[in-house]
Amino acid sequence: MMTEAVNRVKNNRLLGELMNLLRLVLETDDITEALNGALEMIVSVLKCEEGAIWLLAKDTNLLMPLCHIGPVSFTNITVENGLGVEGTVTRSGKTLLIRDTLTEDYPGSVLDDCGPQVRNMLCVPVKSPGQTLGCIQIANKTDGSSYDEEEVQLCERIAALAAITMEEKGFAVSVGEKKDVLITLRNVIKEFPSGEGVIRVLKGINLELYKNEFVVILGESGCGKSTLVNIIGGMDQLTDGSLMIDGKDFSRPTDAELTIFRREYMGFVFQQYNLMPNLTAQENVQFIADLVKDPMPAAEAIAKVGLTDRADNFPAALSGGQQQRVSIARAIVKKPKIIFADEPTAALDYQTSIEVLSVFEQIVQSRGATVVMITHNPEIARMANRVVKLRNGMIASIRVNLHPAAAKDLVW
Repeated sequence: MMTEAVNRVKNNRLLGELMNLLRLVLETDDITEALNGALEMIVSVLKCEEGAIWLLAKDTNLLMPLCHIGPVSFTNITVENGLGVEGTVTRSGKTLLIRDTLTEDYPGSVLDDCGPQVRNMLCVPVKSPGQTLGCIQIANKTDGSSYDEEEVQLCERIAALAAITMEEKGFAVSVGEKKDVLITLRNVIKEFPSGEGVIRVLKGINLELYKNEFVVILGESGCGKSTLVNIIGGMDQLTDGSLMIDGKDFSRPTDAELTIFRREYMGFVFQQYNLMPNLTAQENVQFIADLVKDPMPAAEAIAKVGLTDRADNFPAALSGGQQQRVSIARAIVKKPKIIFADEPTAALDYQTSIEVLSVFEQIVQSRGATVVMITHNPEIARMANRVVKLRNGMIASIRVNLHPAAAKDLVW
């Protein structure tokens, strides 16, 4: 009897809040205000730590957060439709209830990086009869419980009301123009022999890299970051799937094709500088310039990384940051279309790291190349145009920073 009484009280409150929301929607022409009110009501009534409303930009197929409640703001981050909890719900048009992220099949979420550890989550589609417009997402009930049937229904009713109102008022979002695609991976699988069987490191990667963007790849050790970059960079070959680069199929390249590809298209910057100790800074750069058809002058590449006054120094006379800048000059002297950087700041102190990151920043801003950087430092992700997060050989999420941070503003 006590349980029935408690449920009646809760249901009456949920119904009352739904009626209040309906009144708000009818009385205002500001759909953003109405949706903010809806999210605040849901988070308050269901006693959640965090919540967000995501809307789909049809022109780019990206989800952007219209509003967010929680300890960390992510108003400048967007997610590709179909990825993570947010994109999965919007693409499928079906509610997703995760009672325990540690034991259930959990595709990951932007909330993983922007708030407290996600323990449980409810995500419902903002869906009209004709289309899915986005989703409403809440996480972590403060009492530790999961969401019951009445709570799920409340969120679904609010989402349906939001969808109808948005369509009636012609409300739409846009995150800007599409970029030109440079590299496309489709269903890429990579396996390595292990005893009598194989280990599958990449488990169906679908990804596009655009011209003149800065992409950061994040993920725990062993998630497949380096394997993915090695395949794109022509240092390894995929087991299955397809890889297109600048309109050419590199899924099954010959050794000769790989050699030309790495030499003409790619620049590489590694954690270890790999400079030739018996050559000066400019001679290290000139050595690479001599391998390609149309390089920039070595002195120009040295100038772009701010080392003109150290061009005649040997590596032993340069600091770690200066050596890394020489390695960047060596990468850009070829005028590559894409530069891969694998933990380029891992061996550097904070101030030197910022100096090196500023060089990459300038490369992208001058439209010099696409930069793809592997890093364990999530703060560096703030300066990227997009952040690709891998988990267990799969893409967990892709976030877009509408306003990337400047290298000088990073703090760790």
